[in-house]
Amino acid sequence: MNKEYQSVNAIRVLAADSVQKANSGHPGLPLGAASMAYELWAHHMNHNPANPKWENRDRFILSGGHGSALLYSLLHLFGYGLKKEDLMQFRQMDSLTPGHPEYGHTVGVEATTGPLGAGMAMAVGMAMAEAHLASIFNKPDYPVMDHYTYALGGDGCMMEGISSEAFSLAGTLGLSKLIVLYDSNKICIEGSTYIVFTENVQKRMEAFGFQTLTVEDGNDLAAIGRAIEEAKADYLRPSFITVKTQIGYGCPGKQGKASAHGEPLGLEHVDAMKENLGWESKEPFFVPQAVYDHYKELAEQGVRAEKEWLDLCQGYCIAYPDMKKLWDQYHDPDAAKAVLGDESFWAYEDKPQATRNLSGIMINRLKNVLPGLIGGAADLAPSTKTYMQDEGDFSKENYRGRNIHFGVRELAMAAIGNGLALHGGLRPYVSTFFVFSDYVKPMARLSALMKLPITYVFTHDSIGVGEDGPTHEPIEQLAMLRAMPNFNVFRPADATETAAAWYYAAAATDGPTALVLTRQNLLQLEGSSRETLKGGYVLKDYGDHTPDAILIASGSEVSLAAEAAKVLKDRGTNVRVVSMPCMDLFEQQSEEYKESVLPKAVRRRVAVEALSDFGWGKYVGLNGAYVTMHGFGASAPAQTLFEKFGFTVENVVKTVEDLF
Repeated sequence: MNKEYQSVNAIRVLAADSVQKANSGHPGLPLGAASMAYELWAHHMNHNPANPKWENRDRFILSGGHGSALLYSLLHLFGYGLKKEDLMQFRQMDSLTPGHPEYGHTVGVEATTGPLGAGMAMAVGMAMAEAHLASIFNKPDYPVMDHYTYALGGDGCMMEGISSEAFSLAGTLGLSKLIVLYDSNKICIEGSTYIVFTENVQKRMEAFGFQTLTVEDGNDLAAIGRAIEEAKADYLRPSFITVKTQIGYGCPGKQGKASAHGEPLGLEHVDAMKENLGWESKEPFFVPQAVYDHYKELAEQGVRAEKEWLDLCQGYCIAYPDMKKLWDQYHDPDAAKAVLGDESFWAYEDKPQATRNLSGIMINRLKNVLPGLIGGAADLAPSTKTYMQDEGDFSKENYRGRNIHFGVRELAMAAIGNGLALHGGLRPYVSTFFVFSDYVKPMARLSALMKLPITYVFTHDSIGVGEDGPTHEPIEQLAMLRAMPNFNVFRPADATETAAAWYYAAAATDGPTALVLTRQNLLQLEGSSRETLKGGYVLKDYGDHTPDAILIASGSEVSLAAEAAKVLKDRGTNVRVVSMPCMDLFEQQSEEYKESVLPKAVRRRVAVEALSDFGWGKYVGLNGAYVTMHGFGASAPAQTLFEKFGFTVENVVKTVEDLF
């Protein structure tokens, strides 16, 4: 048997055996897409298994993450450190081969994928990162940032709206180093795609601005190779290669059938597949040594490619020593820590300001400390105040620009932000109105899963939106984001808290941060401090001894709580006001600190927040009360709404007094 096709079949055999042993998984995609994956990894993709984090490697994202057995087989065969025993533990507890690829868990996995289409959009982000960094660092004869981004996905990825959002932007931006491999097998879980998906995908991609290529036979390695090289030769457009495949290829009883998609083939079918492919043994996970030797030879190409790049970089650093210093700045995870003791970063005007405006000031202060800071909004930068002055717009004509116009594409925006962060060297932020965090949330969840330090800027945070009405007034969104693991949510109350939130976001290394910001102006608070970085703290005690009650608030309601506390003190009730800008961080503090802020002995507690009360119960307790929203908002001036829904000094005072 031709060693190339034997190497392709090794992918099929390992994938089928992995799924079969686990009695769980998706063999259809790995069997059908094995040829295109092999051809790409073996002959066109620059990657070095000896150094999976090589900065200038080509990126590969398996957008159809359910086909993870394909990726794990590739990583094993090319020598990324996955052992045969790891393949045998596919989908088992604590294994290196989970059901869907997980970034940071398995060496060689570039992105966590599973939600279909997400990988396509993250690939767009990676391609944007490459284009931006290349425009900053490359010099004549020194292309130190010069790589491709490849994504492989199927019909499901193309049905999901996120791929269209992302590809529309990719075409507009002319990301010529983005190459998409479309595993077109015309099968979905429920049967033929003909029942749900009959559009001309190639015409759609052409309309987006992609070069479109087609490979009629998904097992024709030479044709696949020619298409990839033709894609690389287009310097003006991203490329979309349709590779016509058969799901479950090689297994006579399953090939081309929906049943090959999401269930083990069955032992009899696995044996029949091996016989049909001419495999020399039916022993599970058997691969001939000659195949391993071939893959080892292929892997050596990556070693040589990185060596050539390192030699290039050595000359670059000699010729451009200042660029070497800049490169180190871009890749310094601790760069933001410089502003912690810089009083100019924390300075503010003592006047009422919206926290969205204050956030904009912080962004423009941070941009000079963090040259890799890059981001933008879903067509809302003038409202979310996320535009970096004098930094230019990222566009087809100017990849140096640091301001990204994502268009009205919130879901893709978040995924692209993930891709920018995954690439390395950049610290992205994305923004939209807080109510539209509903569009953002699926990809924000992936940010949290991947522990990516991306910042989400959400403005217009409550019924303070006013006249736009309930469609634009968030209620349950804050509880939704607070419930997400490894996702720190700040709702700051003034300038100091906003600066602290941005400092935390800019210095974070192991997870995303959200800033939830007001449209309306807020007072600068007496007592606000950098203890914001502890998540919650005592703003002020209104009284001379142990408080009789505690008011806990965030954002725009902290000043309301403080005003109510003054009235209560005048009436003889000692009240502590606690600002709780970030529940997530407060929960990470010591028990001693939490007790010092919220003493268990004080049972009369009131949460004040112009959003849902969901999640406040652990602080308020059974003896407490709430001044929160219990339904949707309305269309009216903001102050009218705050009064209508009880966010007044009088109502807060009454709520506290009713506890006695």
